[in-house]
Amino acid sequence: MTALPPRLGAGSGPRPEHPAPSAAGILHLGLGNFHRAHQAVYTAAALSAGGDEWGIVGVASRSRAVVDAMRAQDLRYTVAEISPIGASFSVPAVHTDAFVAAEDPERVVGTLADDRVRVVTLTVTEHGYSASPSTGLLDLNDPLIAADLRGGAPQTTIGQLARGLQRRASGSGAPITILSCDNLSENGARTEALVRAFLSELRGTEGAEALAYLDSAVAFPSSMVDRIVPATTPRLRELVAARLGVRDDAPVSAEPFTMWAIEDRFAAARPAWEAGGAVFTDEVGAYEQMKVRLLNGTHSLIAYLGALRGVATISESIADTAVESAALAILRDEYEPSVRFPSGVDVRTYERQLFERWANHALGHRTAQVGTDGSVKLRQRIPEPALRLLEAGSVPHLIALTVAAYLSCIAPMPGFDPGPHARAMVDPAREELARLADTSTDGRHLAQRVIAELHLFGQDLAEQPTFISRVGELIDTIRRLGVDAAIRDSIAASQAPMTTTGANR
Repeated sequence: MTALPPRLGAGSGPRPEHPAPSAAGILHLGLGNFHRAHQAVYTAAALSAGGDEWGIVGVASRSRAVVDAMRAQDLRYTVAEISPIGASFSVPAVHTDAFVAAEDPERVVGTLADDRVRVVTLTVTEHGYSASPSTGLLDLNDPLIAADLRGGAPQTTIGQLARGLQRRASGSGAPITILSCDNLSENGARTEALVRAFLSELRGTEGAEALAYLDSAVAFPSSMVDRIVPATTPRLRELVAARLGVRDDAPVSAEPFTMWAIEDRFAAARPAWEAGGAVFTDEVGAYEQMKVRLLNGTHSLIAYLGALRGVATISESIADTAVESAALAILRDEYEPSVRFPSGVDVRTYERQLFERWANHALGHRTAQVGTDGSVKLRQRIPEPALRLLEAGSVPHLIALTVAAYLSCIAPMPGFDPGPHARAMVDPAREELARLADTSTDGRHLAQRVIAELHLFGQDLAEQPTFISRVGELIDTIRRLGVDAAIRDSIAASQAPMTTTGANR
């Protein structure tokens, strides 16, 4: 019987290439794969550059899986950088503790109030900010937000931030920076607005001290993060065991490419993340537009088309010439005109990198993973580029295809089977959208109800009948003729001479 390899830990496996942190200066909310392959790696580089007080207290939202695995491994795990030519491995040891917020929300509040913590970073996904899908404002109808406002241990990320800042304000009042690393437009300003809205909703003058503290000692810089980090698989665990000779129950894989652009506006000291390649810039908005639209927006289209074609991974999807053509068309004709590129970025080089990254078959990035939470993600990605084209008299056919493919995956019309990869996608709006699909007469009816009445993609697109009609047409094409026919239709229409769309509002 073959003996199991020893478990990764302080006494087994590769030694970290950085000094051990002496204290925790960072609280991180959202202890998922992305954080562990992105911010944690940059923090390891910062520790190597000097200053050992930047350990990370990692907080998982609800699941114990990563927390338990990391605790059993002395808070260590493997990062495997995977490309078609091979893999390289590192073991960051930057976390000083890990726990689950849902089990100990009071500890989140207490840690945030600790003077030694000077930076809070967040990767809780777009869905984790408790914002209304239709307005983007704090969702006061969310029962968890309502409960957090009444008092007690807060269950939502915004509630935890607000209550932690309240306690810090009433204590030392030491300055602190809250740094969102999620794919939200102007994520720093959005996070601040949501926290302020929460504090403003408290009864009487309960939130007044904390609001004044925010004015004087709290910064909410924006940031843009970029790295493709797939879900962990048994195959990855086997690869780590074979290459490193240890058992790791919490490894993460990532592409070699990584980027982090941060607004240099901190209320107190910060780690030297530039040692790992982070860019401190006043052009975060431009980096954000470039990434959220060109990478994320196109990525969504590739995922939904691939899932509908029965394809499991992004690399398999983009390998199809029809999907590749659709991706190139949406990228160049519908997203790029809406993007203000950062200084020094060559558009065609960035574009080439995107297609190389999507084609990285060694990663095994699944269409179901990329397509998850589309109701939240697409609202951040498609409205402004679509509106820009509509107001110029042009129909954004590929953005309409993205929405049609998304709805066909998440809320298929009766009698249409989107396939197993679409069914594996998780979406907070799935139940409501499925109900609408089941009672819609055709694609146009469904599109009207979802976009115009439900305002799933915001108020402005809800007032665009040309776009809504086009989405409905493509839903029907997917249902009756298949996704390949919808791709051909969209590309042909996008290449036709432009004709005015008439009044869209």
